[in-house]
Amino acid sequence: MRIALVGKGGSGKTTVSALLIRHLAAGGRPVLAVDADINQHLGGALGLSEEQAAALSPMAAHLPAIKDYLRGENPLISGTEAMVKTTPPGRGSRLLRLEEENAVHSLCATRLPGDMENVRLMVTGGFEEKDLGVSCYHSKIGAAELYLNHLVDGPDEYLVMDMTAGADAFASGLFTRFDLTCLVVEPTRKSVSVYQQYREYAKEYDVTIRVVGNKVTGPDDVAYLREHTGADLVACLSASHYVRAQEQGRDKGFDTLEPANRTALARLQLEVDAVPQDWAKFTRQAVHFHLKNAHAWGDRATGVDLGAQVDPDFVMGPEAFAAQS
Repeated sequence: MRIALVGKGGSGKTTVSALLIRHLAAGGRPVLAVDADINQHLGGALGLSEEQAAALSPMAAHLPAIKDYLRGENPLISGTEAMVKTTPPGRGSRLLRLEEENAVHSLCATRLPGDMENVRLMVTGGFEEKDLGVSCYHSKIGAAELYLNHLVDGPDEYLVMDMTAGADAFASGLFTRFDLTCLVVEPTRKSVSVYQQYREYAKEYDVTIRVVGNKVTGPDDVAYLREHTGADLVACLSASHYVRAQEQGRDKGFDTLEPANRTALARLQLEVDAVPQDWAKFTRQAVHFHLKNAHAWGDRATGVDLGAQVDPDFVMGPEAFAAQS
């Protein structure tokens, strides 16, 4: 199952992402954590030192190799230079499993230590000085979008992605690559407005949205969030001594997280688990955005007809993976 954490800048997306990842890991679930925020802080929130986080190998640095691996023997893709971030898989493409050892994981995934050993972390890469004035941050997340397009994940394993703030996710089809999108919303007008904007943008694409209230101080905050987000609100997190200790570099152990906050995380997991995986919809959405990108810029940039990469008889999912094996 896949969940994206989005919301207003400063709402606590990275904190909630890390808490959910720790919750899933504590339950023995395999987790792939992906930091796709322009500010790459998920590694630190999961307990890595600044030096360890800085040493992580970003997906963006391995984009040519990732393309080459995923292309496999797909006859509709002439070469890796013709692959773009939206290129969908087809017969002959290499599909991925979340827990397997493969070339992409070897290049980009780092297994976390200690009680997080069933968690692997991948980072898209931060904005660098060489990028200033010549590229946008979305060029960094192309590898992550390709990865998600080719991933066949199951109901008992989890991918948790910490996304960039606000509505920036709508600059690509990445926002449709998840089973559930969770808006982290503070009980403020600005934070609620980001939720409302996200829901408005996503409504025509059948994106499943839920809300986790963060930095909630009492019943009045809960009532405010319920008034403005309705049934989308599934859980609320309050101020946490555990989180403050983590942010100060004092790891007190996840079992010291407040019971109410642990209950909120369990509710969020139940919401993710309740969403049926719809691989036919996933495939349609991938094709839609690939053709849209091809028309807007892709054909011109690559010099090829990217629409010809679409395999009309291919549906992503476990059956496609089984057929490949």
